[in-house]
Amino acid sequence: MLIERIEGKWIDAFVDVFNLCRVTPGDSVAILSETQSRPVLVQLSELALHRLGARAFHVVMPTPPQRHGIPLRSTGTSLAVGGLQPVVAALAASTMVVDCTVEGMLHAPELKTILQGGARLMMISNEHPELLERTKPTPQLRERVVKGLAVLEAAREMRVTSEAGTNLTVDLQDAPARAAPGYVDQPGKVGYWPAGLVLCFPGRGRVSGTVVLAPGDINLTFKRYVETPVELTIENDTVTKIEGAGVDAELLRSYYSAWNDPNAYAVSHVGWGMNPGARWDSLTMYDRSQVNGTEQRAFEGNFLFSTGANEMAGRFTDCHFDYPMRHCSIDLDGQRIIDSGRIVDPRLMLS
Repeated sequence: MLIERIEGKWIDAFVDVFNLCRVTPGDSVAILSETQSRPVLVQLSELALHRLGARAFHVVMPTPPQRHGIPLRSTGTSLAVGGLQPVVAALAASTMVVDCTVEGMLHAPELKTILQGGARLMMISNEHPELLERTKPTPQLRERVVKGLAVLEAAREMRVTSEAGTNLTVDLQDAPARAAPGYVDQPGKVGYWPAGLVLCFPGRGRVSGTVVLAPGDINLTFKRYVETPVELTIENDTVTKIEGAGVDAELLRSYYSAWNDPNAYAVSHVGWGMNPGARWDSLTMYDRSQVNGTEQRAFEGNFLFSTGANEMAGRFTDCHFDYPMRHCSIDLDGQRIIDSGRIVDPRLMLS
């Protein structure tokens, strides 16, 4: 059993990452957490910032009531700030925000205002520190991810296929792309740890085809490996059918339908993992309470298909699914960049 206590090696890991974020002596750094946050992450952040000479302060919000009666997991949308303007103002006026909320602020409605104030935000995913220690970002990973972003931004169409039956077409025109290298060092930007992927948010009417979740693919909302095939039919950006005979399909049909929200079925983002240090199989090594599944989004060569909120398409919902898929092939404008889960484009190789 892993114990969540302060370890010197974990302070060192946080110092290393905050150094990559260019934290310097005297910087005002807000540590944002909530009452249900993982205490060890908050403490490690404070101790690492102290070692770097930053002027850290805590903003602790009460974890809000469940407003849906449905468990929320892996949404990237913390509800803890709740639009409270004095809190938003304090975060926006900081040099950096260290985000230790349970779900994270990646898609939170307050994020835009915080970034516009000049702050940068570094999200520490709600994981056991051992996992964070294993997946520390590096400048080399950033270099690779930036190359991946350039390749994605230059493309006009993505096609994803697999032997399991996936055949998906994504029109990439006007689809804002994002790179996630694992840290942030510029004002008005966002980073999160673990990371190492690129993705984009397709516009309305840009995604169609079939996605087949095969055994060994991952449902990160449920923190569960798929054991029986599930076929998702996507028409006009929306999952219109969920077919499959096993419990995996039954769970998806049940959870999606519980929201009674058409936007829950809509495509959120698509992309691929580029982090050779992230492991597909590590989910088996931890209890569910110890992980958030962020590592699995980034393992090298996976196709990441997600449903839920997509602000670029004007769709918002608290229901979110990330599906990192193995053994998929990805073509951009007819050029293969990933072949059956293996990166083959020379532009995307490690230098």
